Amino acid sequence: MPINILMPALSPTMEKGNLAKWLKREGDAVKSGDVIAEIETDKATMEVEAVDEGTLAKIMVPEGTADVPVNQVIAVLAGEGEDVKAAAAGAGQGTAAPAAKPQAALPKTEVPAPAKTEAPKAAATPSAQAPAVALQAAPALQARDGNRAFASPLARRLAKEAGIDVSRIDGSGPHGRIVARDVEAAKSGRGLKTAGAPAAAAVAPSIAPSMSDAQVRALFEDGSYEVVPHDGMRRTIAQRLTQSTQTIPHFYLTIDCNIGKLLAAREEINAAAPKDKDGKPAYKLSVNDFVLKALALALQRIPDANVSWTDGAMLKHKHSDIGVAVALPGGLITPIVRQAESKSLSTISNEMKDLASRARARKLKPMEYQGGTSAVSNLGMYGIKDFTAVINPPHATILAVGAGEERAVVKNGKIEAAHIMSVTLSCDHRAVDGALGAELIGAFKTLIENPVMMVV
Repeated sequence: MPINILMPALSPTMEKGNLAKWLKREGDAVKSGDVIAEIETDKATMEVEAVDEGTLAKIMVPEGTADVPVNQVIAVLAGEGEDVKAAAAGAGQGTAAPAAKPQAALPKTEVPAPAKTEAPKAAATPSAQAPAVALQAAPALQARDGNRAFASPLARRLAKEAGIDVSRIDGSGPHGRIVARDVEAAKSGRGLKTAGAPAAAAVAPSIAPSMSDAQVRALFEDGSYEVVPHDGMRRTIAQRLTQSTQTIPHFYLTIDCNIGKLLAAREEINAAAPKDKDGKPAYKLSVNDFVLKALALALQRIPDANVSWTDGAMLKHKHSDIGVAVALPGGLITPIVRQAESKSLSTISNEMKDLASRARARKLKPMEYQGGTSAVSNLGMYGIKDFTAVINPPHATILAVGAGEERAVVKNGKIEAAHIMSVTLSCDHRAVDGALGAELIGAFKTLIENPVMMVV
């Protein structure tokens, strides 16, 4: 029987992907572990490996195809000894198999088993049989009418926050699955089921919808603008940051740091860096490396601020996993330096350079940019004096770093010049109160102004 290869879910929130390139052609032999295709997500391009052996009988989705839903059949594999032409002719009717090993590396979420009810016949699709895909399948939610509503984890969370009964939403995803866009539509009263649903389950008050595309374009003369379609990254950034500002109560704490000692230490350390035979130094520290290390240590000193909010409990983290915002063409990504509190400045510097390089090439793995406990956004290199940054869930804080510059300060009753850097800490008030946030930014100031404390 032919084996259907499905579009894999390469991250917990992935609903669609772009099939960038096929590395195997129809008729090629495929072994378990062979890289067969490259898939573009909103953040990275990832290679996917076959988990079955056979012959690639038919490619169902050509390379270059955008917005391929997760679990859609992308190719058909003929098993050993099976007629390839027959397998190609029966494309889409075989058993389902996951295409990618990275799926197995994603964290598993244990969910309670649904009640034993007879599933609708329409739900008996090949994708429902894929073992690895099931790791990312949404748990069945029992609807009021006895039918089962399938929704992505993001859609369920958005529906809960909006006060919408998920069983009343019409799904537009694969096999009727409810996805984020369906919840957004439901907020404005569209895409809601009416039969059998009580009035109490109606949509809760929500933020007024923004202007439609047609309304915005009507404000400008035809031909006076160029229409540049959004790519997956820009859509994801817009969705997540809108969600962050609407659902997370932000507050901001700004403090000035004297980085005179830091600049002197940085110059001395870089000058003493060992060089290879070509004269290239083993490392070259930046101010941002010191910032990252100082924030990591500050979170260890103020552990109650090293947390993530969930509706059920506070997650208090043991390590400081710090994300650093990296600008990309058309967007940004936040690769994470894990356990930064225990790493040397030189290790952080070299690791960050590698992460940033691979981020710009869109070669990061999901585990390298998902999660983390806090983040740094540095616009000092652009001459920005100070700014506020939007928290990236599941973080409870993010540190916005401005430019270090000479300013006039008063010391012992005299006006002197000093190198001052302004930083602003954005805090999630559900998890970090004002006094706790002040302790955290105070600990950061102490460390950044006395860099010798970072190496003892």
